[in-house]
Order: sequence, then C-alpha cells, then structure tokens
Amino acid sequence: MRQFGLERQRNAICSALMRFPLFLVFLFGWSAYGQSTYALRAARMFDGKSDGPVQPGIVIVDGNSIRAIGGPAPTGATVIDLGDATLLPGFIDAHTHLTMDFNPDYNGQRLENLTRTIPEQSIRSTANARVTLMAGFTTVRDVGSSSFMDVGLRNAINSGIVPGPRMLVAVHALGSTGGHCDEGDGFRFGLLNHESRPEDGVINSPEEAEYAVRFNVKYGADVIKSCPTGGVLSPTDDVDAPQLTQAEMNTIVAIAHELHRKTAAHAHAPEGAKRAIRAGIDSIEHGTFLDDEALRMMREHGTYLVPTLSVRSGIAESKFPPFVRQKADLAIRSQDSMVRRAIAAGVKIALGTDAAVYPHGNNALEFVLLCADGMTPAQALRAGTSAAADLLGLQGKIGTLEAGKLADIVAVPGNPLEDIKVTQSVVFVMKEGKIYRNDRSGASTKGL
Repeated sequence: MRQFGLERQRNAICSALMRFPLFLVFLFGWSAYGQSTYALRAARMFDGKSDGPVQPGIVIVDGNSIRAIGGPAPTGATVIDLGDATLLPGFIDAHTHLTMDFNPDYNGQRLENLTRTIPEQSIRSTANARVTLMAGFTTVRDVGSSSFMDVGLRNAINSGIVPGPRMLVAVHALGSTGGHCDEGDGFRFGLLNHESRPEDGVINSPEEAEYAVRFNVKYGADVIKSCPTGGVLSPTDDVDAPQLTQAEMNTIVAIAHELHRKTAAHAHAPEGAKRAIRAGIDSIEHGTFLDDEALRMMREHGTYLVPTLSVRSGIAESKFPPFVRQKADLAIRSQDSMVRRAIAAGVKIALGTDAAVYPHGNNALEFVLLCADGMTPAQALRAGTSAAADLLGLQGKIGTLEAGKLADIVAVPGNPLEDIKVTQSVVFVMKEGKIYRNDRSGASTKGL
C-alpha cells in the first residue's frame, strides 16, 4: 500500500514537470533555457578595430555572445534589419559618476548632497544608469562615489534589478586632506562631525595609502582612482598644485596592481601627473595643463589619456563661486590644445566624459569633440570602443565586434565615419544579447 502511494506521488511529480517545463528553469538554472538567437543586419558595420566599415553589416548573436560576423541567419533566429544604419560595438565611457546628479547650481548641489538621504541618492542613480545605457554606452568605469552607492548600483545592474551599463567602480577616490578628493573640503571645521580619513578616501602617508587601497578593494572596488593634483570644481584648492607625494603614488599603484586592479589618476597639472606616470598609473584623467614632457612620458610608458572634453557643455551653463569659475574657464581654454598635442605625440587616448559635470546621457558628445581636436572618426570610435576596453582590461570580452565576445552592440543612423554626430542618435542598444532599445522594431522578422 505504501509502495503504491509512493508510485502515485512519483507519477504526479513527473506529470507536473511535463505540464510545467518552467520548473526545469528553477531546477537547472536559467542559462540553459530560453536563450535567444538574433541576426542583426544593417547597411554597414564598424568593428571597433578597423579604419573603415564592412558592408553590409551582419552580426549573429546567440545567447549573450556573438556567434559570427557575417553569414546567413541561423534557422529560427529573429532577424532585425536596421536598414540604413551602422552596427558598432557597445560604447564605453571610461570616466563617469553615475551616483551623482548634474546640477548647474553649484552651491545648490552641495546642499542637496547633504540633505538627500543615501537611499534617495541611490534611487536617483538608477535613472542616470538607464539613460546612459540608452545612449549606447554599455560599459562605464565609474571613478568616484560615496557611501558605497556605486557598488550597490553595479550589483543591482549585474543582478538585473535595474537596467544600466556594465560598471567598474572605484568606491572612494584617494586624495589628501583638503585636496580635490576630500569631501569635507570647503565646510567649516566640525560640521561633518569628523575629519576625513582613509575610509573616506583621504590619506596623508604611504601607509595610509596602502590601507585605503586595501579598504576599497575589500568593499568592492574594481579600479583604484587617485587624485595627485588639485581640481577644477573643488572649492578651495589650486588646480595646478600636487596633492600626493611620489611615495604615496608609488604605493597606491603598486598595491592596486598587486591586487589586480587597474589605476586612474585625476591629474590636471604636469607635476602631479608625472608622479602618477612614474608610479605606473594606467590612465591620466583630464590632463588639462599637461606639458610636452608629461605627454612624452605617457607615450613611453603606454599611459592612457582620458580627456573628458564634454565637461564644457555642463560648465557653460553652471553657476559657480568666483574662484571655481576662474579655474573652470582656464581649464576649458586649455583642453583642446592639450588634446591636439597628445594626438600629435602618439599618446593613447580612451573616451571618458566626466558624466555628472554635464547631464547624463549626453556621453556621445565626446566623440564629436575628439574629432574637432584632430582625431579621425575611426580613431574617435576606437577611443570609445577597443581602446577603452584595453584600458579597462576587458579587451578579451568587449570593445570589438568579433565572434566569442559579449554581444554588446549598438546601431546609429547613417554612417558615423562620415558624420560622427550620428553617435548622438543611437537607435539600437543590445547588452550581453538583451535588447534594451530598438527604435526600428517594426523591421524585425522571425525565422528568416
């Protein structure tokens, strides 16, 4: 009798499994069930490494990766024909601050940073992530946040809770007391109840630098950001002043590299930048006032420049205190000549925008500005795809359209190699095989 009862239970379970195949999803995992295959077609394709387009553009996507470039659509694939458009690798922005909002009222933003709760700021950051992804930027390197909001946003995106670009995060940028990366700078003593310390990203010795790097990595940092010079938008420091010693920079870079983390240095002025380059930094951010010696050192060391030219669009409409306005105007006047000299010197350049100094989602303006400073459209596109992937250490996964790489694919109308401005009008966004935007969805067909 008992054996008969057990047999009835087994039969019932098998019947349920037959009627409800989704149960298998929970039993064996999502990855083996329901993967989509797409054949993406467009008039042309830029693969992220060439000087010219491939015509026509055909990319076969299977699951989260690229199966093939060119060839017929597999049986049963969903064909998406984007017409007179160009397929490209997903764009990469190597310098963002997605957990910060753009606000043209400088003092108003500083007040909001103190009055808005961390949960509110975190929720607002999801909107910044979404608009960045919809602009075609499927990967960002986010180089400075607070209260671990960048870690939380990255994890929420990775878990599929909110849409957004793949994020490499820095936790706290590392700088000196009273420097550009000291969040307590400009406030009266005692207002914030404690002096900034290594846990806040503020260091004043090689020993504190080592601890701060290890602290950041412990709590989720993918990259280590440092601030060896003053800043433009910080309220009290001189933009050309070195703010980290050579020994501190050496320690930051050495420990980060030992822990398999790449490094970035906010550096506007020559001396601080040279200390970072000597230490083996992977990229110089901004580089506004770099001299020819610094550019030569960067070329010799293979150091990337991330110029962040797009900040001018936000600075132009912002209201600053007089000292900050003076620094900002001087920086904007100096950017273009520095980038032209860097291009002429053969310095490696990766696209980065400093998103939050201008409105999120306008990242593709950087392509236009790089071309205005002397890059060809192909060079600018590589700066925001394959070169940026190399800087981030992700060149084996993203940055080019090649079989085996993750299916991060965007499309723009027309031909960006003839008109780079079309990068600002993305019509299709796919990240790891999932479509987030398709403005030409009426062209999709099944099983051709």
